[in-house]
Amino acid sequence: MPDAAPGPEAQAASASQNQAVYLRDYTPPAYRIDTVDLYVDLHEDHALITGKLTIQPADASSRADLWLHGEALELVSASLNGERLSEDDFRIDENGMLVSYRDDMAQAFEFETVSRIRPQDNTRLEGLYRSKNLFCTQCEAEGFRRITWFLDRPDVMATYRCTIEADRDKYPVLLSNGNLVSEENVDGNRHRAVWEDPFRKPSYLFALVAGTLDRVEDSFTTMSGRNIDLHIYVDPGNAGKCRHALDSLKKAMKWDEERYGREYDLDLFNIVAVDDFNMGAMENKSLNIFNSSCVLADPASASDATFDRVESIVAHEYFHNWSGNRVTCRDWFQLSLKEGFTVYRDACFSADMHSPVVNRIEHVRFLRTAQFAEDAGPMAHAVRPESYMEISNFYTLTIYEKGAEVVRMIHLLLGDELFRRGSDLYFERFDGQAVTTEDFVACMEEVSERDLTQFKLWYSQAGTPCVKIKDRYDAKTGEYQLSIRQHIPDTPGQTNKKPMHFPFCIGLVSEDGKDFDTNVDSASTAAASFREGHGLMIELRQKEETVILKGIPHKPVISLNRGFSAPVRVEYEYDTTELLHLMQYDSDGFNRWNAGQILALGLFDRVLGRASAGDSEGGGVVEIDEADKGFLQEYSSALKQYLKPGSISSQDPAFCALLLQLPDFSAWIERLPQVDIQLALSCYEQATLEICKQLEQAASQCYDELASHTNIADREAGAELRALRNTCLAILSRLPEHAERAWQQFETAQLMTDQLAGFRALLRYPRSQSNRPEQAIAAFEKQWQNDGLVMDNWFALQAASREYGTLADIKRLSEHRLFSRFNPNKLRSLFTTFAAQNWACFHDPKGDSYRFIRETIAELDQTNPQIASRMTTPLTRWRKYSEPYSSLLRAELEALANPEGETEISKDLYEIVYKSLQEANKTD
Repeated sequence: MPDAAPGPEAQAASASQNQAVYLRDYTPPAYRIDTVDLYVDLHEDHALITGKLTIQPADASSRADLWLHGEALELVSASLNGERLSEDDFRIDENGMLVSYRDDMAQAFEFETVSRIRPQDNTRLEGLYRSKNLFCTQCEAEGFRRITWFLDRPDVMATYRCTIEADRDKYPVLLSNGNLVSEENVDGNRHRAVWEDPFRKPSYLFALVAGTLDRVEDSFTTMSGRNIDLHIYVDPGNAGKCRHALDSLKKAMKWDEERYGREYDLDLFNIVAVDDFNMGAMENKSLNIFNSSCVLADPASASDATFDRVESIVAHEYFHNWSGNRVTCRDWFQLSLKEGFTVYRDACFSADMHSPVVNRIEHVRFLRTAQFAEDAGPMAHAVRPESYMEISNFYTLTIYEKGAEVVRMIHLLLGDELFRRGSDLYFERFDGQAVTTEDFVACMEEVSERDLTQFKLWYSQAGTPCVKIKDRYDAKTGEYQLSIRQHIPDTPGQTNKKPMHFPFCIGLVSEDGKDFDTNVDSASTAAASFREGHGLMIELRQKEETVILKGIPHKPVISLNRGFSAPVRVEYEYDTTELLHLMQYDSDGFNRWNAGQILALGLFDRVLGRASAGDSEGGGVVEIDEADKGFLQEYSSALKQYLKPGSISSQDPAFCALLLQLPDFSAWIERLPQVDIQLALSCYEQATLEICKQLEQAASQCYDELASHTNIADREAGAELRALRNTCLAILSRLPEHAERAWQQFETAQLMTDQLAGFRALLRYPRSQSNRPEQAIAAFEKQWQNDGLVMDNWFALQAASREYGTLADIKRLSEHRLFSRFNPNKLRSLFTTFAAQNWACFHDPKGDSYRFIRETIAELDQTNPQIASRMTTPLTRWRKYSEPYSSLLRAELEALANPEGETEISKDLYEIVYKSLQEANKTD
């Protein structure tokens, strides 16, 4: 492994034995590489790679052997300072090459290798591989070692020159990082291109593309007046779907100049769309390579959500030019240094481009459902992990999403001006260097003159803090006292954690719906100050804190963790009246939405509690009692205000849509202890059905009133109204009378947003109620069979449907002529969606679906371990469920850990399975 082991032989042993690599073992490289000169000679059945490296020792007196990573490489020759090496001069194993020390390695020397690789056989999609008729690369995190021998670790930064040679008819476009220096034709109907990147970069940012591609062009003028050429390369015929990505890129470039003072540094910026790609996109210097799903968009074939996703991801990868490329990570334990910071930057960009409150709600909804679950599971790890077996497994929600929340908290603690000064100092001080999270925080400490030592626990402690709050109001004195207690639960390998330092924003809402102005009593143990747009910001540092607020004429309704100021769970005993009050009046849009979510979750809890009690007595009846019928009337009345034309016109329709959307099933059960999945699902379906019945008339009227505002030529102008109208359709689709309404929308839709909403609604109806779903499945396939990205939606929506995503359906779809087991998008759309979203069919009490997914994972592990390991996540949650689900899931994990015959499990999959079973094995 590259970044932490003390020596190459130990690294090789670690890799071969699936042992962990530890942050504490990090040592700087014994050698540094100053320049890289690659010659990539591409052929149909192989590629010949010549790598010339200028290397010098970090310490001339060390006399250290030279370790170079290399995997799946066929060495043709190796030479040092022009002298060909014999087999006695080096040793090769499955992880790399160890070159014995010679005296001429005491100073700068040239090391050259010639290797042969087979990109067409590279199903891992790491390194250099084929995607249809295209050669392309993916080098993060450790893919460059599958191209040539190298010190493949992020703290080795060099300048690169790359020459690409290929058949000029089959591969007319030859791209790499930096600037195009020359192009020429050579013998044999071939041609070559030479690219030079003047900026030092780590090997994970190297990129190469060769193929037949259409190019879409634009330009951008920087704040200093420089003209930047912008190119997007796509498969022939897709040029018309690039305009939105180009516009998004230009918006991102301008935003980064205005918000962070960051100007683009080269004269050319290229994006290439690739169909077969394990990730969403990759920020290679000046040559971003994207999953085509994150670039291509037009209104007929891409939903509004896809347009937003394209904009966000294009911005994210561009922002990496500074937060990741110009300043990069010292080692992979520091991954959140670039990813957390950049996710935060792209979230702020999206908020500025659209509705800040809608953007915030959508981010937090995802974080609380998915990342909180990760924190509570066997793969829980800190934002800066202490160890890993396979670094690809740590491109996680904790690194990205929680890492972004950590940066957001720093911004909130410091304020806009100091945070900008801190980021400026960070970029200026560490430009061209590989650094750590401590370096980032140190810059913030320096400009603010604050001690953030305790705050840095967010980088080292895993788990989601829980904040419990009790309050007391004294009507005589007008004092309102908060008792706040924080607790961080144990996670694998971490117990007895220290209290965290974080901002916790609150507001006090009066009877008339306004925020109280208040003073903080000096007897409070926690510091507090007002933040514009956030209310009162309390800085929590101790396990227990007391905050006393004065001058409150009557008991307020408290609005907690406004704007989700800290990524914590909040426990406070609200009553229904208080939550309805917040839902109507809270000046914090996030907490207005959150109050509605808490109300719905409480109903789900009560229905499940009664059903569970009945189940233990042999009943298990799912029902709504009289008390909850009264609650339903109050709750639905609060929701109906967002379905009235007057309310819609005075508010953001997309915000109204979010207020009307009930918590999904996964968001609910993530909060619960061990759960009977099928019983919980029955309770959830019954409760949501009752709410939708209450909303039926208002939702139907709102849906009809918005009909003329949605199918319009200007996609962007109607996006918010479509969000609300399609939320109305989702409400109505839970009721049997509205199948024809869904069919009408599906059949007449001009925009993909509306067609998908109609399709999704139809798939809720059983075959016994309507034949429209089957008609829609056939019609969608007929219309879009030649568009692979649209067909991904076709597979995914069926895979998520309890009616049309049974195990038999999934098996049938996996044999469909348009499905491919070698395309990551297809694999995710069918298998991952089924396992992660189809609670009814995947969690079959007989375990057949578990077995099928386990067999699929084992098969994929032999071709694409990254995809296989990520598909395992639903199996790892086995402790969360009651019997028989728990034992059945555990048995499938054990089967993965012990494959039959001579089959070997990949390191990627081994780590996930091992950690999922580790605690159980300790207690057995």
